[in-house]
Amino acid sequence: MQLSNQTIMMKKMKYRIGANKFAKLLFMLSAFFGLGVLAVLFYQVFSQGIQFINWQFLTGKLSTQPERAGIMGAILGTFWLMLVVVPVTMFLGVGTAIFLEMYAKKGRLVGLIQTNIANLAGVPSIVYGILGLTVFVRLLDLGNVVLAGGLTMALLILPIVIVASQEAIRAIPSQMSEGSYGLGATKWQTIQRIILPAALPGILTGAILSLSRAIGETAPLVVIGIPALLIPFPGGILDRFTVLPMQIYYWTLDSSLVAEYANLASATIIVLLITLFVLNSSAIIIRNKFQKSY
Repeated sequence: MQLSNQTIMMKKMKYRIGANKFAKLLFMLSAFFGLGVLAVLFYQVFSQGIQFINWQFLTGKLSTQPERAGIMGAILGTFWLMLVVVPVTMFLGVGTAIFLEMYAKKGRLVGLIQTNIANLAGVPSIVYGILGLTVFVRLLDLGNVVLAGGLTMALLILPIVIVASQEAIRAIPSQMSEGSYGLGATKWQTIQRIILPAALPGILTGAILSLSRAIGETAPLVVIGIPALLIPFPGGILDRFTVLPMQIYYWTLDSSLVAEYANLASATIIVLLITLFVLNSSAIIIRNKFQKSY
């Protein structure tokens, strides 16, 4: 009887070891497949576009002639768009997270609000484009200018910033705030001098990664009617504009008529990838720097 039990245990052990090896192999193949596809895409983009990146391309205006086309208008448009998105998102996102975590009384209403915020983070971006078109472009009559596009993109990433900020605040040990209260500090003094500095790495990391998503989004801007025509360089938040993803989108469409536009689209993708790489790298640097301090 004892021998039979040992045999059964050995069979179960062999089955588990075999299943573990199979799962490990399957996951490894999946990872290599994904990396392989990514490598092919990178090779295709860089081989087509790297030779077209020069000073004239980076500083020139849009043109109907591919050899004279530049992306300075799209770069400036992306800059002005982020100039609207960053303050709106940080102020509303971090402020909402502080209120929900530090001031709001826990209950069904707060739970319902937090559930809806989490659900909004997964809503397709085109839905925010429809909201921006209805509210900012038509109801407020802003038109397809930088301010309307920036507010639309801020709504898109606002739930992500709120959730990331809440998680960063929750990660702070309660002993820190309790010690501050014990020394006679008010709630706001505790938030300002204890909670926010300690939560800053998580907040900034979530915010920068969210901004990276906003820079790469196209669908909301297509819905609100952002053009990719030969428009002047934007000089303020009330000017018409275009951005790098929109330029990639329209040049990709135009490549069916003029093959050279595919090379311009690839060159613009490289510029966008470098921008996203710099942003994501800065998020890692900021997180590591502040983690050493707190």
